[in-house]
Amino acid sequence: MTDHTLPGSIFVQDWWLDAVAPGQWDAATVAENGRVIARMPYILRRHRSLTLLDMPLLTPHLGPWLAPLPGKYATRLSREHQLLDALIQQLPSFDFFSQRFHHRITNWLPFHWQGFQQTTYYTYVIEDLENLDQVWDAFRPSIKRAVRKAQKQVIVRDDLGLEALWRLNQLTFQRQNMNAPYDLAYLTSIDAACAQRNQRRIFFAEDARGRIHAALYLVWDDQSAYYLMGGNDPELQNSGAPSLLLWEAIQFASTVSRSFDFEGSMIPGVERFFRSFGARQTPYFRITKVNSLAFRMRRDLRSWRQMFRKS
Repeated sequence: MTDHTLPGSIFVQDWWLDAVAPGQWDAATVAENGRVIARMPYILRRHRSLTLLDMPLLTPHLGPWLAPLPGKYATRLSREHQLLDALIQQLPSFDFFSQRFHHRITNWLPFHWQGFQQTTYYTYVIEDLENLDQVWDAFRPSIKRAVRKAQKQVIVRDDLGLEALWRLNQLTFQRQNMNAPYDLAYLTSIDAACAQRNQRRIFFAEDARGRIHAALYLVWDDQSAYYLMGGNDPELQNSGAPSLLLWEAIQFASTVSRSFDFEGSMIPGVERFFRSFGARQTPYFRITKVNSLAFRMRRDLRSWRQMFRKS
C-alpha cells in the first residue's frame, strides 16, 4: 500500500498501522485532483463468522482525517458532511464497528445519520507547552511535592531499554489481577517503528541502588505528545517517581510538539491523578455500530452475565 504521510496524529499514519496491525488494516480515501482530502483507516478482523472493524492495541484513536476546507462555515460544514459520508460508504461490510476518534473530530453527524451510535469519553490535555513555568504553576501542590520528593531519591534516565519498561508494565497489570493484552514482541514492533522515525522516548526513574521505580513511554507528532504506557514497582510506589517522570516527559514534549495528551483514563483514581497536572478535561467520541443480530445477542448475553455476577 502507498505510504500516506498526512497531517494528523501519529496513530493514523501508515507506518504506525503496519506496526500495530500488520496485514489487518486498510483505509477509506477521498482524493481530488490527485490529492488526498479525506481518509479514515480501519482495522479488519474476523472472529468466528463475524467481521469486526475495531481498534488495534495501544492505539488511542483512529477516525477520519480531513484536509482544511475553504469557504464560509456553513459551506465548509456541508462539504465536511459529504466527505465523511463518502468515507462511510467505502467501509467494507461489517458485523461490528468501533472506533475512538481524535478529540479534534467534533462532527459525527454523518455517522449518526447512517445509524452509528456515539459515546462521549474524556482525556486530559495540556494544550500549550510553550510556557513551562505556567504549566508547572497549574500542578496541584500534591504533585509538586511528589516531584520534589522523587528528585531526592531517583535520577531520570532514557537508556535502559524496552524490556525494562515491559517488566514494570507487567507489574502494573499483575497488581490489578490482569494479564497484559499484548506481549513484548508486539511492543518491540511498535518501538522499532517509532525509534526509526525518532518519535518515541522511554523515561526511567532509577535510585542509587539500581532499582527502577517507574517507567514511561512517550510518542509524539508535531501537534501532540502522548503518554502511551507506563509502569511502576508496587514496592517502591511511595517515592513519587511517576509524577517526576510525567513532569520530565512534559518538559521534553515541549521541545518536539505543542501539547501533551495523558490519553485518558476514565478510571476514577487515574483520572484524578492526571487532572492534578492541570490538564484540561477534553471530550472525544467512541463511534459504534452493530449490524449483526448474532453479535448483538452475544453482547447482550455477556452484559447480563456481568450484571448477575455483580448482584
